Amino acid sequence: MTTDSEALRRMLDTGALAGGLDQTMGIEVTEVSAKRVVGRMPVEGNVQPFGLLHGGASCVLAESLGSIGSTIHAQRFGRIAVGIEINATHHRSATEGHVTGVATPVHLGRTLATWDITITDDKGRKVCTARLTCMLRDMPKE
Repeated sequence: MTTDSEALRRMLDTGALAGGLDQTMGIEVTEVSAKRVVGRMPVEGNVQPFGLLHGGASCVLAESLGSIGSTIHAQRFGRIAVGIEINATHHRSATEGHVTGVATPVHLGRTLATWDITITDDKGRKVCTARLTCMLRDMPKE
């Protein structure tokens, strides 16, 4: 995995890369930094009844990658990131192999972080584009 080592350490400390839906979907994060997050996900097991990659699976990949980047950014301010809006356009289907998502920031503020995520198939063809906005919040009190 290519990483911004400090950013990855913070992500591992918060458990953001382990367990949960990412694990269920088979998402593997391959690059993490404050300016770019890359991950891949298998098509198999994430399809709709016609054997095509489920649009919701693409949204899960997009939100996962953008949320990781937003969390890295939020930690600069001692805050956490929570998704508040996602939209996606599905350009073509995928039926096998993996899809790869690349998340890059559009805006990194003190209260909001917005990311563009492009998802491609194994041949580099665009499957989906998405935009995620996360709100940066104070850590919940116990």
